[in-house]
Amino acid sequence: MDQYALAMAGAGITDKHVSNHRAAVFEFARFVGRPVWTITAEDADRFLLYLRKDRAQAKSTVQQKAWKLAQFFDFLVFRYQGDLHALTGFVVAQPIDEYNRPAKADYGVSRIPPAQDEVDTLFSAWRTALPEARKYLPAARDYLAASLWRRAGLRITETVMLDIRDWRPDLGELGKLHVRFGKGSQGRGPKARLVPAIDSVNALITWWLTDVRHQFGDDYDDPDAPLLPSERRDTYTGACLRAGDDALRSGLAGAVGRWLPAWSGRLTPHGLRHFCASSLYARGVGLKAIQDLLGHSWLSTTTGYIHVHDDHIEHAWATANDRVAARLTGNGKEIADALEPTDEGR
Repeated sequence: MDQYALAMAGAGITDKHVSNHRAAVFEFARFVGRPVWTITAEDADRFLLYLRKDRAQAKSTVQQKAWKLAQFFDFLVFRYQGDLHALTGFVVAQPIDEYNRPAKADYGVSRIPPAQDEVDTLFSAWRTALPEARKYLPAARDYLAASLWRRAGLRITETVMLDIRDWRPDLGELGKLHVRFGKGSQGRGPKARLVPAIDSVNALITWWLTDVRHQFGDDYDDPDAPLLPSERRDTYTGACLRAGDDALRSGLAGAVGRWLPAWSGRLTPHGLRHFCASSLYARGVGLKAIQDLLGHSWLSTTTGYIHVHDDHIEHAWATANDRVAARLTGNGKEIADALEPTDEGR
């Protein structure tokens, strides 16, 4: 296990991710009660069933543990199968196989976001009510955060970790947000990217930094201060603390419950990220551009964020027919004439 942890560290995987892998392997080993080189697929069957039935763990949790076990046993087979067989007489086998390996937890589940008019209704009412909010500053902060999810597709963790210096109005035509804590694949730490301030994000951030941010505290001109601060202060420095993701989630949930009650309990920050991708695609933005905006490593991941209306296929069919008709008329009349059946053909 120590060699496995060392190998993951050598691959650049974060300490937290390594710790999660170790915890899954040790939990499995304690459940089986035998050395790992004696473990079989039947042991994995019982363990996964135990997690689902006895522990009542979520599908995603069981899936992640199974995948971590599979990766550990791949390592064991590849590096130490010969040595272990020579020492113990056992042939190490991969206990997570094609029969018990859980499918991706959200397979077949579509996170379809609200329609454009519903989102417009929510944010329009939210924006109008800001001046009368009982606590204006956190209400304005939560509105800005949700707008970044809706318009630029930021993840909630990426939003929380933004500092004032991460807004770069000098980059590009609209300015860009330097997302330094993007989600890295396979636990390899943050993956930074620059997010262009499209869809009025530049105007929102200008409003925030000009009219609101300084009301939280004197650190508004400190480049290292959080862009989205909490009302609470650091005990020792008196500086604003960073707003937590729970506060931002609660702000969105409260707004949805008040102005879009049909989506109460269903619309999440990640749902607005899906909405961002879908709305940009509907406006003609290419998949590759959306992939770069969202920070996905694989285009196949981005396609899972695109949700089109039920009549999308019909519209695409009608558009294709219009293009064909255009080619067969006007300048393309000779083609139509060529396709006209001859007397012999009749």
